[in-house]
Amino acid sequence: MAKRILVPLDLTPEAEAVLPLVVDAARGGGATVRLLHVAPHAESVVDADGNVLAYADQEAARLEAEASDYLSTVEAQFDGVPVEWAVRSGDPVSEILLESEAFGADLIAFTTCCPHRLTRLVLGSTADQVCRRTDAAVLVYRECRTATC
Repeated sequence: MAKRILVPLDLTPEAEAVLPLVVDAARGGGATVRLLHVAPHAESVVDADGNVLAYADQEAARLEAEASDYLSTVEAQFDGVPVEWAVRSGDPVSEILLESEAFGADLIAFTTCCPHRLTRLVLGSTADQVCRRTDAAVLVYRECRTATC
């Protein structure tokens, strides 16, 4: 039974589809859950005329605040389950793997959608890449909304 569950989220409702499974598993097994969002590296925001609207550090702060607000809202769904959360920036696969190791995760739980098969073959999904590179167990919940999955 997993005791430390890492749940990467990308700020979309689709990514949250795995949460009911994680809540049940954590509650039943006495696990701690860590929610993770990996934001892109922040860059300065400029308008069409080249005027700086926000410097990279301001944009990074905005992205972190947005993710923190989101994760604290998601945390409320885990009534009675110990939950932590973290916001990182950079390459999602690398940051998920680093966070998994730092947290000591024995399970990483993802939701994945049904991407176009050619895209998946060429690039691979974040979940696929993490599965190949981690020693932790990985739960990949596929949420399909079309008949082609």
